[in-house]
Amino acid sequence: MMQKALDFIKKYKSFILTTHDNPDADGLGAEILLKDVLEKIGKQAVIVNPAPAPERFKFMIPKKSMFAWDESKRKQLPEKAVMIILDTSDEFNIGKISDEVLPFVEKVLIIDHHELNPLSSLDGYVDSTASSTCEMVAEIAEKFKVTIEKSSAVAAFTGIVYDTGSFAYAKTSARTFKAAILLAEAGAVPNIIYEKLYESSSTGALLLQQRVLSTLELLTDGQVAVQILRKEDLTITGATVDDAESFINIPLKSRDIKVSILIKENHQGPVRCSLRSKGSVNVSKIAQFFNGGGHARAAGFRSDVGIEETLNNVMQKINAALGKT
Repeated sequence: MMQKALDFIKKYKSFILTTHDNPDADGLGAEILLKDVLEKIGKQAVIVNPAPAPERFKFMIPKKSMFAWDESKRKQLPEKAVMIILDTSDEFNIGKISDEVLPFVEKVLIIDHHELNPLSSLDGYVDSTASSTCEMVAEIAEKFKVTIEKSSAVAAFTGIVYDTGSFAYAKTSARTFKAAILLAEAGAVPNIIYEKLYESSSTGALLLQQRVLSTLELLTDGQVAVQILRKEDLTITGATVDDAESFINIPLKSRDIKVSILIKENHQGPVRCSLRSKGSVNVSKIAQFFNGGGHARAAGFRSDVGIEETLNNVMQKINAALGKT
């Protein structure tokens, strides 16, 4: 599978790199490291994303290494370029880039570690056994025998830490640690990255956690935990919806909880539903039913209906998966 990506990289000269809407540390880190690799082997590469990086990830992004897309930036794109989409296999999950950039590139390749979206028409290097897309790109860097810049190592190490839950999630393997060692040897310092990623949130984020945790409800004989974040919670605390990223993992500390749900309402845009599982329920399949995706144990989707209807819809699927009707 990796050979497909290696052949693609060797064949073309100019690359546009992008990741999914609302980019996370894994997508951002994979882009940054791959750009470094491409430039080291004499290629041209630009990173253009459907949206700016969330504030909490700004520390991992080298200055002027990427930009958020709008039509005025078209002149910054290389001519006769190919595109590599990282950390998603869904061309409908890259925002305006899907309509305004994708149709103008010569070829497209996916590099992703999520379960393949069955509706996607794109091909590429998809490995759902990998812990993260950063892990996959680190292996590509090793194949090309390039010297990784410290800034790229920091970015990719951050992506691995983020997507593995600090090397704790089920897909963490010896392969993951090999990639981490490669990046640490290139200059990534684990304790500094952990501090910036997990110990640098605002007081507003702490107050938001208090409010969201107060909504905790246990359903399906105590096997399913539900938390709700409403727009007014953001207004009152001054936090952002990105500050709630980790809240969904809190209920999983209980041995009785099999599935955790976090439904988030933002000031703008659709309701978002995040799903986590300890393994007995494949939440990726549930998310795909609602045009989302992810992993068997971690997935999500956007919903065009309100919080209550979204919860009712997703609970029907979860109860069916748990054998409850």
